[in-house]
Amino acid sequence: MLTYKQSGVDIDEGNRAVDLIKEKIKGTYDNNVIGDLGNFSGLYSLKDFISMEEPVLLASTDGVGTKLKIAQMMEKHDTVGIDLVAMCVNDLICQGAKPLFFLDYIALGKLVPEHIEKIVGGIADGCKMSGCALIGGETAEMPGMYGQDDYDLAGFSIGIADKEKIVSGKDVKSGDVLVGISSSGVHSNGFSFIRKIFLDTYNYKMDQYVEELGMTVGEALLTPTKIYVKLALDILEKHNIKAVAHITGGGLIENITRVIPRGLGLDINKKSWDKPAIFKMIEGFDAVDERELHKSFNMGIGLVLIVNKEEAEGVVDFINSRENDNMAFVDSKYKELFKDNAYAIGEVVDSHQGVELC
Repeated sequence: MLTYKQSGVDIDEGNRAVDLIKEKIKGTYDNNVIGDLGNFSGLYSLKDFISMEEPVLLASTDGVGTKLKIAQMMEKHDTVGIDLVAMCVNDLICQGAKPLFFLDYIALGKLVPEHIEKIVGGIADGCKMSGCALIGGETAEMPGMYGQDDYDLAGFSIGIADKEKIVSGKDVKSGDVLVGISSSGVHSNGFSFIRKIFLDTYNYKMDQYVEELGMTVGEALLTPTKIYVKLALDILEKHNIKAVAHITGGGLIENITRVIPRGLGLDINKKSWDKPAIFKMIEGFDAVDERELHKSFNMGIGLVLIVNKEEAEGVVDFINSRENDNMAFVDSKYKELFKDNAYAIGEVVDSHQGVELC
């Protein structure tokens, strides 16, 4: 008699994976989570937010992209879950939303419970870093669609904000200052280009140690995406932040212009911040045009705030004096990269549109 297992899908291994991850998932729960694992949908109460004048739900979805190819090459699966959460919740805070809960989708060729445990463990850590609950997910074993060692990740996050406090960028004006907050590295975009540079062009091995990186190439490329949620929510409470931009695909060239009014432009001083070693290494190849670099990668700035000129120094000082309590969730080799450093990196102008690198 034919069985489902003979077609490549092992239900028993799926159940074992759930047993391995359930305590990690429960560790993200807060008092608003209703029910337990096993429901057909995740339940989350909004009772703590009834004091808002007009509560608005905000939603974001994203993936990790081809950074997963590096994780699969290195057989290291414990950090990509952090990336997955980061790419969603960092988008939510651009409108000033507090992330409430998160759901994940894992598609793969062959389910290995121990791999699922590491991936979901990273997702749980990312949820703890951003103060949201992991209330649901799906693991889809799809032999024939994916290779035996391949998998893909997608994430979905819901946040909440009072309508009157939503950050819209509508009040941004010429003379406002761009405050850039350091990234931890490449984050989770541009990895098709990264693989073209490191693997195809310069033939680096993922286990190759590089002195200036202080780690192997693969470890540097797998540095988790920094999660800015708690920092951003703290700043929004204390300062008048006019706009927030998460620097992802499109880099510094395209992402900031999305949050400013039409007719304005940006002057960015490309020498005003310290870059992580991985970007200095890429620049040292002298193989990519400067503007292409800043359009493809974050180049060391993962989040940009736009503030009045008079407030810029106070915002920079606040960030630089604040402790990043997410350090506990990352490997010791990444702790220096996870420090939050802020810089005044440019200004809004009305003399041109788009971005000028100065």
